[in-house]
Amino acid sequence: MTCNALERYEEAPEMNTLTTPDENTAVLEHRLTAADRCDSCGAQAYIAAEVNGSELLFCAHHGRKYEEKLRSVATSWHDETARLHEAR
Repeated sequence: MTCNALERYEEAPEMNTLTTPDENTAVLEHRLTAADRCDSCGAQAYIAAEVNGSELLFCAHHGRKYEEKLRSVATSWHDETARLHEAR
């Protein structure tokens, strides 16, 4: 985990559940910012997963690509991809 990711992890509110916003729910507070980057490609991150005490950040593309495997081992899943549709 990089220093920047560690700082975000320490400042982030505790996440205890797996959450994914859908049409019936809304994200009340966006905790991912434009400074948060995908660990796979460097694009803006919209998904954060906690695995073995470390936070992994993903863009929408890579989050969906690895979602099935990650959800089985993640202690939390934070998905803000609905923000991509809000801008339209």
